[in-house]
Amino acid sequence: MSNSPIISVSGLGKKYRLYDRPQDRLKEILLSPFGKQYGREFWALQNVSFEVQPGETLGIIGRNGSGKSTLLQILTNILTPTVGEVQVNGRVAALLELGSGFNPEFTGRENVYLNGAILGISRDQMEERFAQVAEFADIGDFMDQPVKLYSSGMFVRLAFSVAVNVDADILVIDEVLAVGDVFFRQKCYRKLEEMRARGVTVLLVSHAMTEVEQLCDRALLLDRGEVIFEGRATEAVERYYLIEQNARMASLMTERSPSAAPPPVENTAQDGFFWPDDEAFIDISEAPQVSNGWAHCRRVALCNSQGQPCRVFEQGETASFFYEIDVLRDIEVPFGGIVLQNDKGIVVHGKGSLEHGTDVPQFVPRGSRLRFRQDIDLELAVGEYTFEIGFGMMSSHDYKHRAVFPHSMLETKMFRLCVVPDVGQFAVVFRTAGKPVQLLHHGIANLPGECRVNMITPEPVPDGQQMSPNTEERGD
Repeated sequence: MSNSPIISVSGLGKKYRLYDRPQDRLKEILLSPFGKQYGREFWALQNVSFEVQPGETLGIIGRNGSGKSTLLQILTNILTPTVGEVQVNGRVAALLELGSGFNPEFTGRENVYLNGAILGISRDQMEERFAQVAEFADIGDFMDQPVKLYSSGMFVRLAFSVAVNVDADILVIDEVLAVGDVFFRQKCYRKLEEMRARGVTVLLVSHAMTEVEQLCDRALLLDRGEVIFEGRATEAVERYYLIEQNARMASLMTERSPSAAPPPVENTAQDGFFWPDDEAFIDISEAPQVSNGWAHCRRVALCNSQGQPCRVFEQGETASFFYEIDVLRDIEVPFGGIVLQNDKGIVVHGKGSLEHGTDVPQFVPRGSRLRFRQDIDLELAVGEYTFEIGFGMMSSHDYKHRAVFPHSMLETKMFRLCVVPDVGQFAVVFRTAGKPVQLLHHGIANLPGECRVNMITPEPVPDGQQMSPNTEERGD
C-alpha cells in the first residue's frame, strides 16, 4: 500500500451568490458593468484541508447546511471548487442522492452498463460482473424495468450493488444506507467490512453517529463550511453533540431568572461510599476532554470487586468504574455514565445514573466536586474493550417529568457538559470456573432469560413390534 495520500485537499473553498428574488440574478447580470450588486456571497466551504490515506475510512459529519454534501460533490467531480486544490488518486464510486447517475428511462440492467462506462469499465467487463451485481441487488425481474418505477429501497439496492462491484479504490457514501430493510443494511455493512479489509478507502457521510463511531477510523467535523475538528471518530462525534446542543443550552439559560435565588444545597456525601486510593487512578492528563467549559473530569479509576486496580476481568465479573467531576458553573440536576465499545467500535453498553434511577442532587453550585461509582457486570464476549466517561445535566423541571417524555424527546432534554472518550481499556477473558459451565454465553452480550425443557415420552410399544416415527398402516 502506498504511503502517499489517496485524497489530498488543500485550501478548498466553494462560493455561491444568493439572491432574494429570481429576477435579481438577471438584474445583476445586466447591470454588472455599472457595479450594481443584487446578490450576496455565501461560502458553502472555506479553508478546508485534509488528507486521506489508502485503506482509511473517514467520516464526514456536521449539522445540516455545514457543507458535507458540497464537499463530496467536489471530491466526485460533480462540482468545481472556487478556490483550492483537490487531488484524488484512484477510481471513485459514489452513492450520493437516490438515483444519482441513473437515467430514469433506462432499465436497471441498462443503468448497470451505463454506470460502468462512466467509471471506465467496458461493457464486456460489466457483463462478467453482472451476475454479482444482480445477486447483491436482489430486485428480481425489476432489473429489466425502467428505474423510474423503482422504490427508494430498490434504488439503493441497485446503486450500492454497482458501486461495490466496479473495483473502486474509493467508495463515497452520503446517507443512502439509511434507506432499505434491515437485512439489506446488514448485507451492506458486511460488504463494507470486506472492502475495508481489501484496502478500499471509504468516505462516509451520516447523521447516524453510531455508524461513524463503528466504521470510521477518523472523522472531519464541519460547521458552517469549515473544518472545526479532525481526529478520532469518537471524539468528533462528541464534539458534534456539543455543537448540536448549543442552541438548546442558550434557550435553557434564557429561561432562568437571573434574580432568582438558587435552591438550597444539601451535602449528599454518603457514609460507606467506597473510594479507591490515589494509586488506583488512571493518568488522564493527556486524554482529550470534550467539554463546553462547564465541567471537567478530574480522575478515573477501574477496579475489581475488591476495589483493586484491574484491567483483566473474567466473563461475568464485576468491574467498578470511579470518576470524579469538577463542576465549574452552577448546574441543575447532574448525571454521569459509562459507554463501553468493543474492538470493532460497536457500543455494547451505555448506562449511567439517569438509567439507574440514582439519587442525585437537584442543584450543584460551581466549585463542587461530584464522585461517581458505577458497577457493571461484564457479561460480554471475550475480547478487548475501551470505555468513555460522560457527564451532563438536565433542568429540574425536565428531570421531575422525565418519566413522561418519549425517548426521542428525552434525548433533547439532556445536555452534555464533559465527555472523555477512550479513557482506557480492559480485557474480558473466559471464566476459569463457573456454574453451570465456564462458558457464560455466545455472542456479544449476555441477555437475561430462562431456558426450559419438556420431554414427552413415547407410548409403550408391544413386544416384537418396532417403533416407527409414522405408525400409520399402509397397504400395498
